[in-house]
Amino acid sequence: MNLKKRLRQSAVFCLIFFLTIAAIIQSPKSASADTNTDDLNVKAKSAILVDADTGQILYNKKSDEMLPPASMTKMMTEYLTMKAIHSGKISWDTKVNISDYVYTISQNREFSNVPLRKDYQYTVKDLYEAMAIYSANGATIALAEKIGGSEKNFVKLMNKTAKKLGMKNAKYINSSGLSNKDLGKFASVGGPNDSNLLSARAIAKLAYNIVNDYPDALKIASTPIKMFTAGVDNPIKMVNWNWMLPGFGANMHQYTYEGVDGLKTGHTDLAGYCFTGTAERNGHRLITVVMGTDSEGDRFNETRKLLDYGFNQFSFKTVMDKGQTVKGHKTLPVTKGKEDKVKIAVKDSLKLALKNGEEKGYKPVLHLDKSKLNEDGKLEAPVKKGEKVGYVTLSSKNGKGYSYLNGQDVKVPVVTTEGVDKANWFILSMRATGHFISGVFSSAADMVKGWF
Repeated sequence: MNLKKRLRQSAVFCLIFFLTIAAIIQSPKSASADTNTDDLNVKAKSAILVDADTGQILYNKKSDEMLPPASMTKMMTEYLTMKAIHSGKISWDTKVNISDYVYTISQNREFSNVPLRKDYQYTVKDLYEAMAIYSANGATIALAEKIGGSEKNFVKLMNKTAKKLGMKNAKYINSSGLSNKDLGKFASVGGPNDSNLLSARAIAKLAYNIVNDYPDALKIASTPIKMFTAGVDNPIKMVNWNWMLPGFGANMHQYTYEGVDGLKTGHTDLAGYCFTGTAERNGHRLITVVMGTDSEGDRFNETRKLLDYGFNQFSFKTVMDKGQTVKGHKTLPVTKGKEDKVKIAVKDSLKLALKNGEEKGYKPVLHLDKSKLNEDGKLEAPVKKGEKVGYVTLSSKNGKGYSYLNGQDVKVPVVTTEGVDKANWFILSMRATGHFISGVFSSAADMVKGWF
């Protein structure tokens, strides 16, 4: 091999080596603040921690993996029941008949249930409380049939709603969370061994919509104990499966967590022990999901890790106050107006859950609506007070920002804080004349300078 060929090969080897090293150096260990999944050692197949105000993901572990959610499936039934009530389609007092399907499932006490009678009409509230507090499967199916006409139709509505809410990794086949094997001949969607499949992120997104759209759902979800009296001779004591709520016996005090007021547990042999939790402290609410833990107690212990991390390591900060201006962007230029500029500011306050010590690591970024500006980047008069001209987001100075449930950063509208009327023809003519004369003098000055 001649010297020239050896030198060429050595050069190629060095180039590949340095490119590889550069790629390793530039490849971030954590692309965003929500990917440091090893710090907490959460012992679950998947998990996620979300700020309920902004939708920020503060922690996740395999949160896009689709797993059986067990009775956390019922959260969609809760959401759609609340939606039907708030839209006026049904009310809490609406009467519900019991089908053969519902009756058969409700009598199986191997599942979580309150026994229902076919010769008795239950109210929506009776059934909803049994579902949300006691995870009663028969009651859940009864609500699905009432709202959808049949569970099969209701499942279509569940999947349609999941898509609308942006729950990408979600596949519903029934309203309760039981597997088709458990439902037997009553299974109407999917194969005989199929079950619902959801990701932790999808469940967190649903929980986010429940607590923000229908916060009254938490009043029922946070009920520790309730007596079910409808259609029974002896009241049935419904003890909430959420052991993190206050008010339980001494054997459960080890799991109680200040501020917890929801949301839904789940368990099957296939799913393991699961829990979607939410807690509020000092006006700051967090949402957690853990899937596939090993025991009843583990799902709460792992949730505690997430909540402790969220409340102890993060603070909900107001980064920009309502009416505040973005540095360097106090005004926008205006053309054809009585004034040549207009003041702008954020319409609302900009808030973010920030990890302690990182408060100064973010800066506001202005994004102007280019459709409102002409080719010169100016607004054209008349300009109304309060007119939206763009929005502000926060940018991380170190490139390690947060991701969000909806895939978008928090955006706060930027509006004009005053109006600018359109100038009349006389003023516009005088301005045009002034610009012409100014241009002439400028040209003359340039010419004189050229002489000397």
